[in-house]
Amino acid sequence: ITLRPVANGLPLGFLALGAATFLVSGLQLEWLEPAEGRVVAFVLLAFAFPAQLVASVFGFLARDVVAGTGMGVLAGTWLTVALTTLTSAPGSTSRALALLLAIAAIAMLVPASGAASGKLVPALVLATTAVRFAVTAAYEWTASDGWRVAAGVVGLVLCVLALYAA
Repeated sequence: ITLRPVANGLPLGFLALGAATFLVSGLQLEWLEPAEGRVVAFVLLAFAFPAQLVASVFGFLARDVVAGTGMGVLAGTWLTVALTTLTSAPGSTSRALALLLAIAAIAMLVPASGAASGKLVPALVLATTAVRFAVTAAYEWTASDGWRVAAGVVGLVLCVLALYAA
């Protein structure tokens, strides 16, 4: 039996997370015009989704359930955010997306709790991702400016944490 070592996919996944959350925060904090949401969606489709999908696959190949699960949930969530953004009016919100983000927030707590016993920085990133998705879900559900700004700020904090962890 020959085993080939498999690299840890978390750095790639965290870099993609940093980029994705930074761009979405740019929309939420109105640094970008709502019409640029289409460009943000394409970045999520072309950069974040495939990078996190690859990180997920390599996480599972390395028998790292935290990396595999966390990056898999992130890949699917960013893909859904991208497709929803592409097919919705600029600046609009979606209660259906809010429900998905609420479930994604809960799902991110699974790998976060798995990492908490030995990988504290990845656990913090994954837990902050759960908070980011929960706050964004509140914004998508209510269309409240307060939740929009809060989501953007949490997204910036997450960006810094993800880049540090990478």
